[in-house]
Amino acid sequence: MSNLARLVLSDGSASVASPSPDFLPVNDLLAVSAPLLLASQSPRRRSLLERVGLDFRVRASPAEESTDRALSPRETARVFAQKKARPVAAECPSALVLAADTVVLHDGELLGKPSSTAQARRMLHRLSDTTHTVYTGMALHHANSERAVVTGRGTRVTLTDLSDAEIRAYVASGSPMDKAGGYGIQDHAGPLFVEHLEGDYYNVVGLSLHALYRVLQEHFSDLLRD
Repeated sequence: MSNLARLVLSDGSASVASPSPDFLPVNDLLAVSAPLLLASQSPRRRSLLERVGLDFRVRASPAEESTDRALSPRETARVFAQKKARPVAAECPSALVLAADTVVLHDGELLGKPSSTAQARRMLHRLSDTTHTVYTGMALHHANSERAVVTGRGTRVTLTDLSDAEIRAYVASGSPMDKAGGYGIQDHAGPLFVEHLEGDYYNVVGLSLHALYRVLQEHFSDLLRD
C-alpha cells in the first residue's frame, strides 16, 4: 500500500492511515489528541491534509450523493458534508470525523461530476470564458462530546476561453471525470485554464484549510494538544 499503513480502531475496524512521520512531519498547530478520521476517499482532500501535516486516517462514508433542489448550493454542500460525517461518527464515537462536499454553480444550475466524456466536454464548453462559483461544505463531528459543526463557503472562478482542442485534450487525459464541474484547479491543466479567482483556492480543491483550522481552534480546542 505504498507509504500508507492500516490502523485498527478501538471498534475493531480498519482504516487507511496517512503517511507516517518518516514521510511527513506532524504539524504542532494541528496536533489532535483524538483519532482524526477523514470520511472521504477523495485523493485531493487527503493530499490537502497531508500537506499541512495532519495525522489522520481515511474512513470512507457509506453516504450516497444526492441533490435536494429545495436547498441553496451552499446549503447543499453543507448538508451532504454532514450526511457523510454522521455514519462514520456513529461507528467511531471517540474519533473526530471530518467530511466535506463540493458543488459547482453555473448560471443557476448545479454541476456535479460528469458521467461521460461527452458530458465532461459539454461542461467545459459551458464554463469556458465565464465565471462560476464553487461551494464546499465541511462537517466536523465528535460523537462522544455530542459536538457537530458544519460550515460552508463559496469561491468564484473564471475560466479562460477554451478551444475545442484544449477541451478534447483535457478530457482525453481522464482528469475531469471525478471532479464537480469537470475540471480540477490543482491538476496538470486546471492552473492553465483559470483566469481569475475570488476567494479561497483550497475551497475549490475540495477543503478550505483555513476554515478547518478556525473550526478546530474555536470549537474543538480541547482536542488540540498543547
